Amino acid sequence: MTRDPQTWNSVYDDDTAPWVIGEPQPAVLAMERAGFIGGRVLDPGTGAGEHTIALTALGYDVLGVDFSPSALAVARANAAAKGVDAKFAEVDMLALADPATPLPGDFDTVLDSALFHVFGTEPEQRADYVRGLARLVVPGGVVLVLALSDTQPGRGPRIPASIIRDSFTGPDWAIEDLTLSTYRGRGLNDEDGDADQLPSGEPVDTAAWSARVRRVAS
Repeated sequence: MTRDPQTWNSVYDDDTAPWVIGEPQPAVLAMERAGFIGGRVLDPGTGAGEHTIALTALGYDVLGVDFSPSALAVARANAAAKGVDAKFAEVDMLALADPATPLPGDFDTVLDSALFHVFGTEPEQRADYVRGLARLVVPGGVVLVLALSDTQPGRGPRIPASIIRDSFTGPDWAIEDLTLSTYRGRGLNDEDGDADQLPSGEPVDTAAWSARVRRVAS
């Protein structure tokens, strides 16, 4: 994952982020209906803020964080347009592995929708990310992960289930569920015109891993 926020700023400034669909992920809404989201919620890599806004509107105490100032500007504008008093903050999730880095709070639920897989080819960054999560999540709390799966080809960083299992192996975590689900993006024609082989803006459902990981008391 690039550590330069400008790389991420550009896709929000140009509205070319294929993961921005203007609504929450159906798989995330299913997690909420199943009762897996509770207490204080962190939405890392909030992007355009769809999940923070939707969960805030449902009455949850949610903080959406992102590394990209442009993403946060879009998220705040979206929240204002919907009349939702959602909370956002600029946070580098990888920096939280350092015990000297202040935390944005303690959380009962971390909702990771399409952030974890960005570290798919970067084992050191994955390790930093998970160490930061261990500082953030209260004992008994849960990390919910929705990550693109390598069981289906396509755009985006796609990972095997083993990367999730290996990353959350250790005394801090217990994987309660790891199953195939779907992730919804939007078609964006690239310079060759065939990025998703769909007209620009069309919804694209693709295979994703849905994981529920419990924070174990140390």
